[in-house]
Amino acid sequence: MHTDYKHEQSAHCENGVITNFIRSYGHDFMTEPLAFGLGSGLFYIHLPFIKVNGIPAFAFRTMPGLIFKRTCRSLKINVESKRFRKPETAQNYLDKLLEQGKLVGCQVGVYNLSYFPKEYRFHFNAHNLIVYGKEDDHYLVSDPVMETVTKLSVEDMNTVRFAKGVYAPRGHVYWVDTIGDISEHDIKKGIIKGIKRNVRDMLHVPGPITGISGIKYTAKKVKGWRDKLGPRRAGQYLGQIVRMQEEIGTGGGGFRFIYAAFLEQAAAYFDSKELLSISDEFTRAGDMWRESAMLMAGALRGRASEQSDYNKMHDLLNGISEVEKGAFTRLSKLKLK
Repeated sequence: MHTDYKHEQSAHCENGVITNFIRSYGHDFMTEPLAFGLGSGLFYIHLPFIKVNGIPAFAFRTMPGLIFKRTCRSLKINVESKRFRKPETAQNYLDKLLEQGKLVGCQVGVYNLSYFPKEYRFHFNAHNLIVYGKEDDHYLVSDPVMETVTKLSVEDMNTVRFAKGVYAPRGHVYWVDTIGDISEHDIKKGIIKGIKRNVRDMLHVPGPITGISGIKYTAKKVKGWRDKLGPRRAGQYLGQIVRMQEEIGTGGGGFRFIYAAFLEQAAAYFDSKELLSISDEFTRAGDMWRESAMLMAGALRGRASEQSDYNKMHDLLNGISEVEKGAFTRLSKLKLK
């Protein structure tokens, strides 16, 4: 058990797990925005072929798990992970790691987390937390989105580790095997790599549904939903965007604010006024995403159900795509050393 474990709350679970892991090994430079940027976390994808409650899915960040893997890889941190077929085997393996004094990351489903308020429980299986010990029949849990540490019974832990559905965790655990010295040179090198990869993901991934093209694709779809689906069903589609934007993780706007904070911190490492200026553009994009969520929520509740309201949503999403395209284009031309 890590009796001296220090829990720090974060806006997003995966960023928080990374930050708490690395800071627990004495590397106080790590912050949530830095973890997000090193892991190239910013993304957008419209998934018409993957349905959640019969409605297309949307994502505002990269695939779950990639931020952790990329951040650790960029800082030369060796990470191990394992999945299981049976809860009993998974429980025994977790207990063994804890006996070895490991901090253990777990992927879990949110719906059955007993310490979550009921209004925040929904079927999402890519939540991350840290288990730092065990007392009797309860695990000691550091969930980054919670204000303080908490506990889960063995039964509840097995339930959330083997939640069913999309992104089923299958008892997924991961832990830091080795971590050595991390120099400022390593951090700067990781920042450069993280930015370049995020530029690629948002500007250059082929196809119409990802990155900047994906935001434009959604804008076009939104404009036609009222006529195609009818106001009630169109409102439900918009509600899906709002839910995935504002309730899963930190949402579309929140991730843009975190990325802006990452570029602000990167600017300090490189003494770059240009990075500070680009950071402001992502803050602007975050504000626009939040504005779009308010418009869409109005349609869901029947307050903004005219075609003119859908036209406004279309125009705002197109505006967001242009702001983010401009910001990432500026990042692509930046020479950092």
